[in-house]
Amino acid sequence: MPKNIQIQRCSGPSLQKHLADLAQLRIEVFRDFPYLYDGDLAYEESYLQTYIQCPAAVIVLALDGDKIIGASTGIPLEHESEAFQRPFIEHNYSPKQVFYCAESVLKKEYRGLGIGVRFFEEREAHARELGKFDYYSFCCVQRDADHPLRPTNYVPLDKFWNKRGYTKHPELWTTYDWKDLGDSEQSSKKLVFWLKKV
Repeated sequence: MPKNIQIQRCSGPSLQKHLADLAQLRIEVFRDFPYLYDGDLAYEESYLQTYIQCPAAVIVLALDGDKIIGASTGIPLEHESEAFQRPFIEHNYSPKQVFYCAESVLKKEYRGLGIGVRFFEEREAHARELGKFDYYSFCCVQRDADHPLRPTNYVPLDKFWNKRGYTKHPELWTTYDWKDLGDSEQSSKKLVFWLKKV
């Protein structure tokens, strides 16, 4: 990873000053396939408050100088919404056992430099320091293979996630609503969870 890139783990109110930049970055990155998210700044800033207000949450920042070029979030699953806890409860996992590695966003020009690997390492290290989890988890959206907006050169990140030690669990899934680019209304998307033992 280039020496000019700094990785910082942050929690709590200190993140407040970065809120607008983080919200804008999420909107920028999640516009791309497979999320195709037509983002809203006010919603994003409100959503990120969950991580600022939960003492056990973490946001890992990637900075080039003083500019945020990437961020990765994590939170104990018990502090997530019912929609994200439900599939685990239905399959006999306690949400208290699971640390949820929520999302990672990184500007395109900084990809392939090892920052994504550090995002996983830092979130997992944070969870281990909390010392009460049996699993790390994250989820990803499922899009049809023939989706009209799927780029011809699109490569899913499955191999990258497998290399980090995560396994896809198709039985653990939920739905979440957001507005796709070009749509006038929100629609429901299927999200499938991946797991790794601590």
